[in-house]
Amino acid sequence: MKKLVINGGKKLKGEVKISGAKNSAVALIPAAILADSPVILEGVPDIKDVHSLKEILEMMGVTVSFENNRMKIDPTNMKSTPMPSGKIQSLRASYYFMGALLGKFNEGVVGLPGGCYLGPRLIDLHIKGFEALGATVTTENGATNLKAAEGLTGTRIYMDMVSIGATINVMLAAVKAEGRTVIENAAREPEIIDVATLLNNMGANIRGAGTNEIRIDGVKELHGCRHSIIPDRIEAGTYLAMAAAYGDGVKVKNVIHEHLESFIAKLTEMGVKMTIEEDSITVHLSTGLKAANVTTVPYPGFATDLQQPITPLLLLTEGTSIVTDTIYEARVNHIPELVRMGANASIEGNMIVINGNPDLQLVGAEVTASDLRAGACLVTAGVMATGETKISNVGNILRGYDSIIEKLTALGADIRMEEEE
Repeated sequence: MKKLVINGGKKLKGEVKISGAKNSAVALIPAAILADSPVILEGVPDIKDVHSLKEILEMMGVTVSFENNRMKIDPTNMKSTPMPSGKIQSLRASYYFMGALLGKFNEGVVGLPGGCYLGPRLIDLHIKGFEALGATVTTENGATNLKAAEGLTGTRIYMDMVSIGATINVMLAAVKAEGRTVIENAAREPEIIDVATLLNNMGANIRGAGTNEIRIDGVKELHGCRHSIIPDRIEAGTYLAMAAAYGDGVKVKNVIHEHLESFIAKLTEMGVKMTIEEDSITVHLSTGLKAANVTTVPYPGFATDLQQPITPLLLLTEGTSIVTDTIYEARVNHIPELVRMGANASIEGNMIVINGNPDLQLVGAEVTASDLRAGACLVTAGVMATGETKISNVGNILRGYDSIIEKLTALGADIRMEEEE
């Protein structure tokens, strides 16, 4: 069993470059199969989820090469085959194959998605969208069967909740549907703009991505293209919070700061000193930090994926902070692990209460990464702590953070992977 081992107490200093966005990559890769010639994606993060998607594509007859963060996807000889459930269970984003297969073949069989457990992740919105376009959706033996015998027809679809997953999935299904599809109450995340940009480069006709109304005029065919993935705003936020908590001058490069406005505003409210440039943010040594309340809401508000990574920083503030996650209420499993390391924090109803202490000294311990972002939180805590911290369930961290050991080592951290019986 692999564990991350961190000998804490070493201040972070230097530069770190942010990789391509995980939440874009896991949608762009399924989107590429809609083309009838090769698609080249540049800036693809080298993470576990991407390798799982690559294996799924290869099982469906797609030719894929992945080297130096460049992925070439050739769907020329792809077949519509039931998707292998083993890989599906390993990542949530596998559900993007539902929309992609519907759009390409007017049919598909996709196992129910896995990934980190953060409470119920209902795919009802996705199914509602597919059915509105004319598909029949049934569930048998733990798999979702999608079929549109007469093809898909554009229509007006209102999302009952703002959902990045459902918005992207309906986009993928609708790009080759007959006529116009309008998605109302659409999610506005930068990753949606990234997917729409790829599809438009492939020949799709999508307008309004990044607003709450997306209009899609169906096209007959899509062709290959070359596309560069946007930087990962969640990885950037993680390193910014880590630098603020235990850094002595850290420059975070390859950042689109407009994608992080609400997060940067929260750091500023707490008293974190930063220099923001065109594509980088430098975090300076900051003291006298103030407590702050955090409420996660859909973009452009504070991202749920940054709620856990900012928690170790909140531990060092003067006063009490309240964290409320309105997206995933069950996103609290990092708190017992932080308490094990000496944090003064508790879960009260649907809130996390953090009693800050500028003089807090966390102590290394054996902890478990229950999910991807909880793992990032524990890495920061391990860097801050005295002594040795061992983090198990490392696979959850590797699902979303490209070269995390190499990047932290370059910043001066003492971190390594260890195999245990």
